[in-house]
Amino acid sequence: MTVNVETLEKLERKITLTLPVDAIKTEVDSRLKKLARTVKMDGFRPGKVPMNVVAQRYGYSVHYEVVNDKVGQAFSQAANEAKLRVAGQPRITEKEGAPEGEVAFDAVFEVFPEVKINDLAGATVEKLSADVSDEAIDKTIDILRKQRRTFAQRPADAQAQDGDRVTVDFEGKIDGEPFQGGKADDFQFIVGEGQMLKEFEDAVRGLKTGDSRTFPLSFPADYHGKDVAGKQADFMVTVKKLEAGNLPEVNEALAKSLGIADATIEGLRADIKKNLEREVKFRLLARNKNAVMDALVANAELDLPNASVQGEIERMVEGARAELKQRGIKDADKAPIPDEVFRPQAERRVRLGLVVAELVRANELQAKPEQIKAHVDELAASYEKPADVVRWYFSDANRLAEVEAVVIENNVTDFVLSKAKVTDKAVSFDELMAQQG
Repeated sequence: MTVNVETLEKLERKITLTLPVDAIKTEVDSRLKKLARTVKMDGFRPGKVPMNVVAQRYGYSVHYEVVNDKVGQAFSQAANEAKLRVAGQPRITEKEGAPEGEVAFDAVFEVFPEVKINDLAGATVEKLSADVSDEAIDKTIDILRKQRRTFAQRPADAQAQDGDRVTVDFEGKIDGEPFQGGKADDFQFIVGEGQMLKEFEDAVRGLKTGDSRTFPLSFPADYHGKDVAGKQADFMVTVKKLEAGNLPEVNEALAKSLGIADATIEGLRADIKKNLEREVKFRLLARNKNAVMDALVANAELDLPNASVQGEIERMVEGARAELKQRGIKDADKAPIPDEVFRPQAERRVRLGLVVAELVRANELQAKPEQIKAHVDELAASYEKPADVVRWYFSDANRLAEVEAVVIENNVTDFVLSKAKVTDKAVSFDELMAQQG
């Protein structure tokens, strides 16, 4: 079969499809006869409805289905014959002036682009590195101690200080009027840990049990409560209870309470270091992977298929609505979310997906079974029963597909780093932990 493919612009193509009218009629008659054997209609026994009645009732819808099926089959055959990689669904419209005995349709569609990846030797990638220091281990131990601290009531003449847990009543007003969320009784927080706004903590610090204080508080412009963001309130706070925090000692008992196999101080530090090194590894991998992908996209030339971008936008809008629904937003499925909000991100995802796919194909960077197994083992290592986690991954094809995608990204990252100009940059543990991704 000779297929005439017309280029409209960039990635857009058009194919004209012709179908014999007799073939359509034959298929319609066949489906109507099959339908007549089971259809139920008032006044007739099942299977005894006359064909002309069945055709009158269902003829149009059956004809529509047959034409859709036949056009779909013809388009698929034509695209395969022309060796086209079709992006998205074609737009099908009936064409006038078909030869007698035939019906014609125009199929307008997009194809996936050719991806040109320039010499990666000209790309520059900044590669981060970080070490787990004794200071990082000490900070982690402090966090673990705080999570296990106990509290004891302080003497009546004691003043609130950092580390104390205070129980307070408070009420705030804006322009003399109470506001939602501005009042609470028996509210607890720990002074000096940023659980409250700075002005609130400053006001409580130094108070004794039974003391009250009034103070102004300015809500930040980006405060999560939009009704009060950027406004100033007047608060009154009363301390009802004051408790001192007691941190557990760093000893064998603490190590044992944390489930450390080697329940010694050395064993505790070694276990923490191992976990932090694993976290550092994954964070560095994520950061360096992002840098590689940025360099890869900047080093590639391609046109974007609009159908793929639109499909990605629709998935992102659907995800946003699902998130709004999960947060309890009313009528989240009807929330007006303009496509343009997600277009830049959608375009980047599509571009990156096409570039990565081409690099993987051209350089055989597919995930090998042993790589997938090694990655699953690494993910499972931090759990109490790694073997159960490994079985959990391998029992579900979708979970394994996610692991495979990560391994492929890692292969791409390693490949690009082996070709590009790499500049090494050491960052501190704290800096790495503070960065997103």
